[in-house]
Amino acid sequence: MDRGVEWDFEPTLDRIAALLDLLGSPQRAYPVIHIAGTNGKTSTARLTEALLRERNLRVGRFTSPHLVSMRERITVDGEPLSEERFAQVYEEIIPYVELADTQGRRIQFFELLTAMAFAAFADTPVDVAVIETGMGGSWDATNVVDGSVSVITPISLDHTDRLGPDIPSIAAEKAGIIKRGQTAVLAQQELAAAEVLMRKVAEVGAVVAREGLEFGVMSREVAIGGQLITFRGLKGVYDDVYLPLYGAHQASNASCALAAVEALTGGDEQLDVDLVRQAFATASSPGRMEVVRRSPTVVIDAAHNPGGMQATLDGLHEAFDFAKVIGVVGVMRDKDVEALLELLEPVLDEVVLTRNSSPRSMPVAELAALAEPIFGDDRIHVVERLDDAIDQAIGIADAEGEFSGTGVFITGSVVTAGDARLLLKADGTP
Repeated sequence: MDRGVEWDFEPTLDRIAALLDLLGSPQRAYPVIHIAGTNGKTSTARLTEALLRERNLRVGRFTSPHLVSMRERITVDGEPLSEERFAQVYEEIIPYVELADTQGRRIQFFELLTAMAFAAFADTPVDVAVIETGMGGSWDATNVVDGSVSVITPISLDHTDRLGPDIPSIAAEKAGIIKRGQTAVLAQQELAAAEVLMRKVAEVGAVVAREGLEFGVMSREVAIGGQLITFRGLKGVYDDVYLPLYGAHQASNASCALAAVEALTGGDEQLDVDLVRQAFATASSPGRMEVVRRSPTVVIDAAHNPGGMQATLDGLHEAFDFAKVIGVVGVMRDKDVEALLELLEPVLDEVVLTRNSSPRSMPVAELAALAEPIFGDDRIHVVERLDDAIDQAIGIADAEGEFSGTGVFITGSVVTAGDARLLLKADGTP
């Protein structure tokens, strides 16, 4: 049954609200930590889940988009729904979806997935759900929840055709998840975004927790395979915490996750420091600064907007001592591609331009036309298929010699990262 495509929809909460009413409001069966923002949402959701599971809670997590399998989006106890369970949940709710259709509210693709997640979590049942918005906030299908805690990760320009042309308008849309009586955990923001978010907090009477003021990263240093961090939480200090993720942005994501769980827990007592250490030491965020091969080292990252790309490149420089970097870049045609290429230019010695498996992927010829004035012809390779592009980039790195310090960096889109992960047979389930 055709439900349209995820990126083309009519923004309203009427359809999802009607469907969930028919389902008996499963989204009200558990407390929710609700996460919006431009960058870092999925990593923050996974880190939040890790902390909650370490406290022996059963956790449902809903994130998007997926890297490889649609089932990744709906997880219970850290595991995606099995193929059988995914199909079962679909079959259980589809009669209600069709009933909503007959009432003039044709349920769209992301709304169906959202309803499946809420229903699966209520049926399990979970002790708490970590819910990531799909896009925006106010009219995102997930915003039918009344979260106990809302988290706003860093806001930058992305989806400007849907969310507005500037930071204040995008921030206003994402601020829509902040509700009366909850705690709003705010990552460090540009001033224009922070002002909008704080106005919303004041308007609804939420309790605010701001990174850099009420909580934050006190210190961090690069460690093998990640970083060692001391956090100042809302209720105390958590020192010597190893995080097997790279970059200041991941330390920030972890800080927001920690504050969110502290806020959900309530009371004045801080979380057990050893519990926090254990939770974060086992955390992962596939497709985010992920090393998927050694010799040569191949790093995958899903950055697809200028804010995310800048954070990623800062982390790449900090964590990897590459003498040369060969890039593999595939992007969506609706992104700020020139800005991404301009950020990549000082970092990449050579770049292999390609496309990913999405129908929205920018054709290679168009990408090359944008890249040539930025990189120059002599640094560009144009390869139609991603698998061939990866092979070529690895071949260039191999030709430099085993001890040349040359790395391969694959980026430009979540789909590019997911495709590359599948092609390179990265270990573990996303």
